[in-house]
Amino acid sequence: MIDVRMFTVGQVQENCYVVRGGAGAPALIVDPGDEADRLLRALDELGIETVEAILVTHTHFDHVGAVAPVAQATGAPVYCPELERQVLANIMDYVPWPGFGPFESYEADHTVAGGETLELAGFKIDVRFTPGHSPGHVTYALADEGALFSGDVLFEGSVGRVDLPGGDWPTLLASIESLVDEFAPETTVYPGHMGITTLGRERATNPFLRELATNR
Repeated sequence: MIDVRMFTVGQVQENCYVVRGGAGAPALIVDPGDEADRLLRALDELGIETVEAILVTHTHFDHVGAVAPVAQATGAPVYCPELERQVLANIMDYVPWPGFGPFESYEADHTVAGGETLELAGFKIDVRFTPGHSPGHVTYALADEGALFSGDVLFEGSVGRVDLPGGDWPTLLASIESLVDEFAPETTVYPGHMGITTLGRERATNPFLRELATNR
């Protein structure tokens, strides 16, 4: 059983997720991008006493802007892509546009590179290396729950942009293909922006995935 609550935060309308196995269970937070006070208030309203970990898919500012205050308030360790650890530790150096922040930097407690299996909050979490939108991007797969937290790899009807530093379209498409190949079509995709979807729906209808659809 999985209970996922989505909170769309910040100027860029990023999706942060609070994930748990049910009432009274410890929780995970995926990509707390902004509005730390709102997220902490939501934890209280949901009756969540323990946050076992904060999982970061990638370190663009809209996904990590609230990591430091949420980690400090909850005591939860932060798992960050290994290749992007320096970005989390120096967030404002990597904000490409004026008018965002200031955000507090954070030294990751743990790093992931893809290939790890984490056991947190009662879930088995497979970490998949899915670059293309950013150099170290990872996707967190809860296969037993039919859930993928895809960050900015795959969206409802769209995909992550590749015009930021480290972005690359063939790499992104290969990352999406690896997810489509490994996980069932009915797997729920919880993306970093826009609405919740499934792998099968995106493979069949996402205009950016026509290349994948025509090869199957």
